[in-house]
Amino acid sequence: MAGMKCIPTTRTGPLTTYIAIWLNNYMVMQRSTDHLSGIFSALADPTRRAILARLASGEASVGELSQPFPMSQPAISKHLKVLERAGLIAKSREAQWRLCRLEAAPLREVADWMEPYRRFWDESFSRLDDHLRAMKEAKEKRR
Repeated sequence: MAGMKCIPTTRTGPLTTYIAIWLNNYMVMQRSTDHLSGIFSALADPTRRAILARLASGEASVGELSQPFPMSQPAISKHLKVLERAGLIAKSREAQWRLCRLEAAPLREVADWMEPYRRFWDESFSRLDDHLRAMKEAKEKRR
């Protein structure tokens, strides 16, 4: 052991800092404790929204769901996995077919969360209507 240099186990530098930040962000993204965030994340993609719109009319096989999209079967499967993880769809197997169906309960969670904001905008538009009506009446009285 004599004559051996001690190699520090930790370094601070731009690369180490970058790796630490990346690792922390990765861990935060993997920890999906907020169910509503997972639902919104799944709904953020237009392909997934189109898949949900199709499933609103009834069950469909993975093949049927992939037909309108110019992407590979594995890409569609990834989208379906995101939707399934968010609880928005359920998969079942019938003979050789893998069927998907819409699970609407998470959409109810989103609607319930958005309700106070809907009321806010309804009230805001109502006040705007009242204001515009008053402006129009005032303009007509001046004539």
